[in-house]
Formats: sequence, C-alpha cells, structure tokens
Amino acid sequence: MIRATVTGLKRFRAVTQRPARSRVVTLSSGRMTAGFRPRLVIFDLDGVVYRGDRAVPGAAELIAALRAGGVLVRFATNNSMTTREGYVTRLTAMAIEAVPAEIVTSTSATIDHLHAHLPGVRKVMALGAPGMLAELEAASFEATAAADAVPAAYDGGALEVDYDAVIVGLDPQLDYRRLAAAASAVRAGARFIATNADLLYPTSAGLLPGAGSIVAAVRAASGVEPLVIGKPEPAIFWAILEAAGVPAGEALAIGDNPDADIVAARRAGIASILVLTGVVDAASAELLADERRPDAVAAGPVEVAAMLGLSLS
Repeated sequence: MIRATVTGLKRFRAVTQRPARSRVVTLSSGRMTAGFRPRLVIFDLDGVVYRGDRAVPGAAELIAALRAGGVLVRFATNNSMTTREGYVTRLTAMAIEAVPAEIVTSTSATIDHLHAHLPGVRKVMALGAPGMLAELEAASFEATAAADAVPAAYDGGALEVDYDAVIVGLDPQLDYRRLAAAASAVRAGARFIATNADLLYPTSAGLLPGAGSIVAAVRAASGVEPLVIGKPEPAIFWAILEAAGVPAGEALAIGDNPDADIVAARRAGIASILVLTGVVDAASAELLADERRPDAVAAGPVEVAAMLGLSLS
C-alpha cells in the first residue's frame, strides 16, 4: 500500500485571503495538517457534488475555486448508470466544468480491469442501467442486457448463450426475471463482477438501494462471491493518480460514504474529507473508526473550502 505524507507538500496559491477555519470542520487524524494543500482533489459525485438532479450548495463554487488556484480536479463515482459523456452533460447543467477524461466511473474502471487482467472476457451479460450497457458496447464487448436473456432463465430452461462474465451495477428497472438471468449465468460458470458494492444510493428523495443491494441478491441466488471493482477497492484512485502524475501524498479525496470513499482513500494512501451531505450524519461520523475514519469531517463544500484556504464567491 502506498503511504501518504504531507511533509513538504507544495502549496497552491489561495484564490483569496484565507478565511478563519469553520468550527464545523473537525480534523480527526494527523495526516492532514493545517497547512495541507493538495495538488489534486478527487470528488465523489452522488451525495457530494449533487443529490439526484440537484447540486449540493457550494459544490460548483468549490470546484471552480480549486481550478482557479491551479489544483487538478477529478471525479470518481461508483455509480454505473451513466456514461462519462452523460456525467459531463449533467455537471455542465449544474455550472460545473468537466471533460470525460476527468471522470472515472465504476463501469469505466471495470472495463479497464477487464482489458488489463481478463482479456479473454468478451461476451458479457449486463445487469445494470442503459449507460453501463452503452459503455461496455463502446469498449467492444459483446454485451447483452440481462432483460434480453430473461425468457429461458425465467422459464426454467438453459441460457441460450454462454457468457464469459456477468457485470452487475445499479439497475433501477430490476425485476425477478433480470435477477434470475444473472444468477443463472453465474451458476453456469460466468465470472461474477460487481461494478461496486454500495448498499445505498443518495438522491434528492433520500437514500435508495444501491448496486450493492443488487450484488447481494445475485450472490445469494448464485452462491458465488463477486469480484468488486469500484470503491472501497483503491484501483479507481490509483488509476487517477497515475494518469495525473500526482503522488498519493499530494492528493485529497472528498466523499460522503465511509464504507466506499473513505476506505478506498486510505487504501490508496490519499488523505480524505468526509462531507455530511450524503449517507452519513454528524453523530454517525463521530463513531467511525479504523479504515472508515476520515482525516477530516466537514458539513459541506463551504466548510471544505474554509479548510483549504479558499473563499467561495
């Protein structure tokens, strides 16, 4: 594991005069000192930058201030439902600048993993949203939606296709037939690969079941443990660090999920801030320990800006 250090980190120029530190920001370890200035900030999306179709107040201003100060900004999401181009469109509508190369999704990370480590996997069943299927097809996989493999599996017959792998992400249209098709393919020998294991999905309407809930159902129905690609595994963060050319000790991850974002950051050697705009409240944050404990806790983007010496307009 790469170990982070903040000693001798390069400082970036603050956009304006550094404001006083907000009292709602709590340093919880010595890994982030008062003078910590990252060269790269990695944002989770759901629950951090937005909830559903609503931007988190202050998120757009924080990202703009970081960019104005010369800090590299990247986005790493476990959400597999949308393509990277789709995320750019969504962020742009919220007045947040982004390009596809700055975004890593659990689907794109899964594709990268398959290309690098399982090159023999070509024919896959996708239990997920249309965006995941589109990304797999664009990467030249022979991808079939679980919905299209339903009849034989549901009626008790054998699957008509031998799949190399079943890729499972978040599917808002999940039903018994799709679950049956995925579990049948896994029991027949297909590799079981989960884009992520998030049990909950933060939206503007509250917390909904995440991809991990669907993964758990396929696991229970097939008796097979999945290979999990997304956070809390550190591969997404390592890929971002390598592409950006930034050491782990000079990066910062901002997330709302201690089981995914914070654990992945620790395993990658990256300092982390937990924001209370997603799946965790202040009382729960106080109880976090070990890998799930962030380096700092902030109520939201305004408090993160104060911690980093930025003033939001």
